Amino acid sequence: MVYLPLATLPVTASWSVGTALIMITCNLFAVAIGFYAIQKKGVGPALPVAMPGLFTGFGIPELLGTASLGHLLGAGMILGLSNAGLL
Repeated sequence: MVYLPLATLPVTASWSVGTALIMITCNLFAVAIGFYAIQKKGVGPALPVAMPGLFTGFGIPELLGTASLGHLLGAGMILGLSNAGLL
């Protein structure tokens, strides 16, 4: 069994309002990127509910793709800011 010293373990932030705001901001940023970058919107199944104007032409594939990118960006931002001691 290998024991790691505590100094090598990454510092992770616990949940807070700041953490949530960073994740929400990253997801909205990814949706905004997807709104302009996706060339053929609405090819797949449509969303089952009415959405605001930012999601115009978005279907389930576009929403899942942009939300996935947003969560990757958010996780990276949260881990990076917490390791830098800013969060």
